[in-house]
Amino acid sequence: MLEIFRSWIIDQGLELAIADILARALLFVLIIVLSFIVYLFAKHFILKGLTAIIGRTATEWDDVILHKRVFNRLALLVPAIVVYMSIAVPFQGYDWLIALINGLVLIYMIAMGLLAIDAFLNASLVIYSSYEVSNRIPIKGFIQVFKIIVYFTSGIFIISILLNKTPIYLFSSLGALTAVLMFIFKDAILGFVAGIQLSANKMVANGDWIEMPKYGANGDIIEIALTTVKVQNWDKTITTIPTYALITESFKNWRGMSDSGGRRIKRSINLDINTIKFCTEEMLDQFSKIQYISSYIEKKKKEVKEVNELEKVDSSSLVNGRRMTNIGTFRAYVESYLHNHPMINKEMTLLVRQLAPTEHGLPIEIYVFSKNQEWAKYESIQANIFDHLLAVIPEFQLRVFQDPSGLDFSKLKS
Repeated sequence: MLEIFRSWIIDQGLELAIADILARALLFVLIIVLSFIVYLFAKHFILKGLTAIIGRTATEWDDVILHKRVFNRLALLVPAIVVYMSIAVPFQGYDWLIALINGLVLIYMIAMGLLAIDAFLNASLVIYSSYEVSNRIPIKGFIQVFKIIVYFTSGIFIISILLNKTPIYLFSSLGALTAVLMFIFKDAILGFVAGIQLSANKMVANGDWIEMPKYGANGDIIEIALTTVKVQNWDKTITTIPTYALITESFKNWRGMSDSGGRRIKRSINLDINTIKFCTEEMLDQFSKIQYISSYIEKKKKEVKEVNELEKVDSSSLVNGRRMTNIGTFRAYVESYLHNHPMINKEMTLLVRQLAPTEHGLPIEIYVFSKNQEWAKYESIQANIFDHLLAVIPEFQLRVFQDPSGLDFSKLKS
């Protein structure tokens, strides 16, 4: 081909030296034009054909690969391949120039191949994220490790081309730089190892609610990467935690609550101890009108009467024998009320208990689980329960304890 161009130019009346230069330049320009034409063909015909075919398929993964421009970046390799395969023709006899251009083309091909692999890995991550298993076993950290390896290897190949050395020589010389590499990639190595442990032990997953006060984290995990875990707090701020910190330090994961089907309600009401007393017949008659405990009152009255008659108890004093108390009756009412509440999970712990008396009165603790775990609805359920209980306490001739307020002191003064 070069001889044909050279002969044609000489026939036009030019000298041999000039004809040789022009022939080589003309042939080089033709190669560049050919590579550009091949690129346009790949982009406007092959790529558009692939786009049309992918658009008709029912699967989603091929659309993701297309959207991430994997094929576009592969198309950029086509002109480089044409130049690499044909550059020896116009520059025959100039080995140093052929080596220089081929080196530059190889660097370009490595860079474009690197971008194509990067786009494919990003597409793979998106495809994997569309499956349910991605919430339990995140792979973003592993993808990032693979990217680091690919980028590092590509860098070695580019350097080997620039230095005209074999890549094996450069890889073998990295042994002396192990300590430096360990320092540079310390966080990546720790994050990679931590990611394996987190995935293998199923310690955290995307969407888990975790608490880690040291880092100010209290919210849902939105991303588990190679070196960091992102948590979106309830105030919508983002907290970033080192991945290896989840292995070396303690944190609370609320996944068990989410999987259990209930969310715990644990709150106490402090009752004034001075209002606790035995129930009189009048009080019991009044309590019998309360539907939730009417059967309980009748049963208890019968049980107490039988025990006292058996033991021949002197009924002239309430202290003698067994007696019902207003606080015990109130606890029975709270238990019955919770058992009949539609938003309380009856298959989980349901407990109403007394705690040790304190200077703030006698705490009555409610320990139950709501059926709804959503924060706003959970708080509404909890508030409705205690709204009712606080309002019903005076019906049992009990009083909620609270520290004296300014109004109390004003009444005392008057």
